[in-house]
Amino acid sequence: MLLILRSLILAVMLLLSFVFGGLFCLLRPRHRDNVHMFAKIFSFAAPVLGIKVIVRKPEVESAEPCVFLANHQNNFDMFTHTAAVPKGTVSLGKKSLAWVPFFGQIYWLSGNILIDRKNRSRAFETMAQAAKKIKEKYLSIWIFPEGTRSRGKGLLPFKSGAFHTAIEAGVSMVPVLASNQGHIKLNRWNNGVVIIEMMEPIETKGLAKSQVKELSTRIHSMMSTRLAQLNLEASALMAK
Repeated sequence: MLLILRSLILAVMLLLSFVFGGLFCLLRPRHRDNVHMFAKIFSFAAPVLGIKVIVRKPEVESAEPCVFLANHQNNFDMFTHTAAVPKGTVSLGKKSLAWVPFFGQIYWLSGNILIDRKNRSRAFETMAQAAKKIKEKYLSIWIFPEGTRSRGKGLLPFKSGAFHTAIEAGVSMVPVLASNQGHIKLNRWNNGVVIIEMMEPIETKGLAKSQVKELSTRIHSMMSTRLAQLNLEASALMAK
């Protein structure tokens, strides 16, 4: 019964957000704050799903654009990670999303960037365009560097695109971690705690493209270590 009720409420919430959010985007297509607006709306669904989301950000947040690196676990990212998405941020998504009825069109209209990962040359061209947007439009880019859902398998290897983009644009990289979401079930009343932590910015100015692999390895190690700590903390909070 709870599964059916939650599914219905979630479906209604998403439909209303797409309808009214879509109309809003038509009035200001690809505006720099459209994605933030949708992120806020989606994050309101977390309590409906029985999830308590705790968001942690640096005490002093930089106003400079950056590349956010977020871990990607499952579809619940849409309702947890979104609580941390700041204004002036767009995300990078698979080109295939454009073919998803209604959602794909709104995803593009809201200002997000679509990338064709199957075509290496086009993918690098898209990342170059993303770097250009960061500099010219003062936009931050939200990227899932794993490129696919981890489904509770820890932090998967990173693809290099996000790191090339940050170095090309000369902006910092900000890791964003969500603690384990594998326990979340729609038919469970209390789905516990998910901690979203935005780590301190990592500078890329002065780095060369030849240093991408080293940068990627270093950040992956940092995020993996911190993710394990967050998982333990979230588990302890749920056990109370």
